Amino acid sequence: NFSQDSWTVARLALELMRARAAGDVTKAQQIEDELKTGGYDPGWAETIADYVNYFGLDGSRARIPYIPPNAAMQPLPMPSTATVALIADWGTGTAAAINLLKGIALQKPDILIHLGDIYYSGTPAECDANFKRIIDQVFGRTGAATDIPVFTMPGNHDMYSGGQGYYGLLQTLNAPPMQQPASFFCLRDTTAQRWQFIAMDTGLHDYDPFKVTKVVTFLEKPEEDWLTARIAEFPGKTILLSHHQFFSAFAQIGAPLEDGALTPYNPSLDLSFKRFQAAAPGRIAAWFWGHEHTLTVYGSYRGLDKGRCIGHGGVPVLTGTGSTELTNLKDPPTFLKVDLGVDDHIYAHGFAIVRLQADGTATASYFQDIDFSKPMFTEPLQSEASTAAV
Repeated sequence: NFSQDSWTVARLALELMRARAAGDVTKAQQIEDELKTGGYDPGWAETIADYVNYFGLDGSRARIPYIPPNAAMQPLPMPSTATVALIADWGTGTAAAINLLKGIALQKPDILIHLGDIYYSGTPAECDANFKRIIDQVFGRTGAATDIPVFTMPGNHDMYSGGQGYYGLLQTLNAPPMQQPASFFCLRDTTAQRWQFIAMDTGLHDYDPFKVTKVVTFLEKPEEDWLTARIAEFPGKTILLSHHQFFSAFAQIGAPLEDGALTPYNPSLDLSFKRFQAAAPGRIAAWFWGHEHTLTVYGSYRGLDKGRCIGHGGVPVLTGTGSTELTNLKDPPTFLKVDLGVDDHIYAHGFAIVRLQADGTATASYFQDIDFSKPMFTEPLQSEASTAAV
């Protein structure tokens, strides 16, 4: 999500490019001066530059190299007792992000899944420096088949440069047979068939940094068909994953209604979820997402028992920002009060660990970087009750 300052610098950056394209040297200099004196983060200006370089000033120059389903796409295998680490909005390349990944390594995960956003624009250089290189170093990955497999989903920032870096990552992250086939995938316990992760591509249609608060993301129909088939055929439980939120009490989803009210859920993803539910009644255990840079543990809403926002992986958020409920939501979701720790006026970063047990049960534990020794709380994923960690 963009703060107001980010919107300002994005607007100024686009005006600067238009002035340069028109040969208006005086106007360009005025905008450059405003960017310099305003104290804005120059990375957001780079985001706009990357967007315009790929898509053009009118946004129509090039297309994202999305990979649709094909007959060769099959579920990827995972152990029946896997420990799966989930992080979101992590790819900042900062010292805090590196430290968080080291905290994840302490949990000895079998699999690492990133729910999207490599900053600022998911360029090939950023995907290498802020993502792959750090993961390889922390986990000692060398490109061997024995490396911990790493999967990543596209967020809006990954698409601002047209997905050039993101789709390059898919070809290099893992050795076969664990190579991610597309921006969506199914990761499945193929032995006991008790648990699977279904990852969706919600980033494809959120590639314009000027429309991020109003866009309503959706799944491509062939992709939704493929994911629904994977959910329907699997006898065990499914955990859904996406970058964008299904619903929110804190962030705008789509344009306001005529009366100024906001819809607290994504109506397109709501229809997809209804289809997933119909394919596997009672077998969808949870949905984890990012996009908002916070941790929110929601109550049951829109038929989903456990909706969890874990977007606090790497973007620094000052205390007092991003934690206020929107007042103009119609029928907003409820949530548990889970207070992130604070370090020097910055909210703690964190991650989730999903552990699949030998008896077929599963738990999700939530950690923050001010104390890796114990989770903030732990909950079972197969029932409605959440239990505080001891």
